[in-house]
Amino acid sequence: MKQGIHPKYYECKVVCNCGNEFVTGSTKPEIHVETCSKCHPFYTGQQRVSSARGRIERFNKKYNVGTEN
Repeated sequence: MKQGIHPKYYECKVVCNCGNEFVTGSTKPEIHVETCSKCHPFYTGQQRVSSARGRIERFNKKYNVGTEN
């Protein structure tokens, strides 16, 4: 590797808005994030499927699909 052209590599502390902290490697000494694996709905299982259900029902109602006449 050439000397003097690479950025300094730190052991970086990542801090989430929920208070979770963990250490990783980065070119910045500290990173602040809004969501992490502890508070993101995908990882916590708190996903909202009701919005998708509502879209499906609106589609079926609009195009008269899935209803018996």
